Amino acid sequence: MRKNKLQISIVIPVLNEAHGIAETINYLTSNSSPTNINEILIVDGGSADHTVSIAEKSGAKVIHSTKGRAKQLNYGAKNAKGSILYFLHADTLPPKDFDQSIIDAVGNGYQTGCFQMKFDSNSHFLNFFAWFTRVNHQLCRGGDQSLFITKQLFNSSGGFNEDYVVYEDNEFIGRLYKNTFFKILPRHVKTSARRYEERGMIKLQYHFGMMHLKNYLGAGPDQLYDYYKRKISV
Repeated sequence: MRKNKLQISIVIPVLNEAHGIAETINYLTSNSSPTNINEILIVDGGSADHTVSIAEKSGAKVIHSTKGRAKQLNYGAKNAKGSILYFLHADTLPPKDFDQSIIDAVGNGYQTGCFQMKFDSNSHFLNFFAWFTRVNHQLCRGGDQSLFITKQLFNSSGGFNEDYVVYEDNEFIGRLYKNTFFKILPRHVKTSARRYEERGMIKLQYHFGMMHLKNYLGAGPDQLYDYYKRKISV
């Protein structure tokens, strides 16, 4: 039997994530097989705290990039050694044995996809929106659900559009939906609800919905970033 040569590079863009990066790295190591994971690649955008030293002590490889999620993600992909790229937010934890789920999907011919999502919250409001992540439509996608993609497809698709300071995940996934089948894996990542709890759940979800609408109506990266700065990042 031919040995499975598929291996995953986990790519995590960070900026001042000292408070939780060790927990994330340790979780990834404990809930995956070292034969499937080539590396955990932390792409730092210029952290002013102890993110870098903590990540290195936790066993991850750290590389340094220009600040900006799209730029950090592309730089991580460029330096990744695995044949599969797995883009993950620092505050999102995939299910146990996520690596095997991804490798099985790629082995079955699915070049890209994501998990469904749950929040680390009992909020009925947030759980209602998380339910829709099982629906295979690009409007139900987002970076919090994580993203796996073969390096070959990533390169041929052009990667993330660095003109997008925000909404880079959605823009990239939208292009993938147009050019290939996007697989939704029947398991869940768990992501932090901290931002919703701090900003107001209904208010924040409304503004995210408005960004989807503005994108649908043709807003470009500068317009989306302007709305984000005025309504979300304040």
